[in-house]
Amino acid sequence: MFNPCVLIPVYNHPAVIANTVAEVRALDLPVVLIDDGSEPQCAALLRQLAAADPRVHLQRLPQNRGKGGAVKAGFLFARHLGFSHALQIDADGQHDTGAIGRFLDLAREHPHALVAGYPLYDESVPKVRYYSRYLTHVWVWINTLSLAITDSMCGFRVYPLEYTCRLTAREHIGERMDFDIEFIVRWFWSGAPVEQLPIRVHYPEDGVSHFRGWADNWLISKMHARLFFGMLWRAPLWLLRGRRGA
Repeated sequence: MFNPCVLIPVYNHPAVIANTVAEVRALDLPVVLIDDGSEPQCAALLRQLAAADPRVHLQRLPQNRGKGGAVKAGFLFARHLGFSHALQIDADGQHDTGAIGRFLDLAREHPHALVAGYPLYDESVPKVRYYSRYLTHVWVWINTLSLAITDSMCGFRVYPLEYTCRLTAREHIGERMDFDIEFIVRWFWSGAPVEQLPIRVHYPEDGVSHFRGWADNWLISKMHARLFFGMLWRAPLWLLRGRRGA
C-alpha cells in the first residue's frame, strides 16, 4: 500500500518551519518532523506544531547529528509510524512544495524507485554554490561509471522506506552534508531504480544555511575518495556483466 509522508529535518529554522509545515498540510499530507537538536526556541515551536495537529509527528534528537543523521533517524521513525514512503524536503523553504504532488505521483507509479529531484535555480542561487556543484557531478559520474544521475546534491526526494532502511543499515553513509551524494551513489550501486524530476529551488534572502564551509567541503572530498576506491573494486564486475552492478 502506498502511504507517504513528508519528512522534514529541522535544525534551528524557527522563522520558516511553521510556514513549510502549513504548505505541506494544505496538501493533506502527514508530516514527520525530526528536531536535530535545535535550540530551545525552535524546539518549543516544533512541539507546538506537533501538539496542534495529530498528523504532524515529531521526534527530537538529543544532540545535533547533521542533516544525514536526522534524515536517517526520520526514515526509521516514519517506517515505525507505518508509512511506506517519505518525501524529504528541507526546512528552510528553498524547495517548491507545489512539486510534491508530481513527485508522489511518480513514486506511486514506481514504488520501488528513488524519485530524485534535480534543481532548476532562479537568480537567487549563490554563484559559488551553483558552479561548485559541477565538481561533485563529475565525481559522481566517475564513481558510477555513468551519466545517469543528473544531480546528486538535491535533497528533494521520495524514498521507499523499506529498502532505504535496509540500505542505510548495511552501508556506511555520511551523516552530514555528504549524505545526499553518498546515498544516491550507493543506491545506484545496489542496482535499485532511480527516477528523476525537476524541482524549482529558491534561496531566501534571509535563509539560514548550516553548510560549514571548509569542514563540509573536506568531508565531501573524503567521501568522493572513499566512493572512488569503492568503485574501483566493483568496476570489473560491472564491466563483466555489461551493466552497472551491485
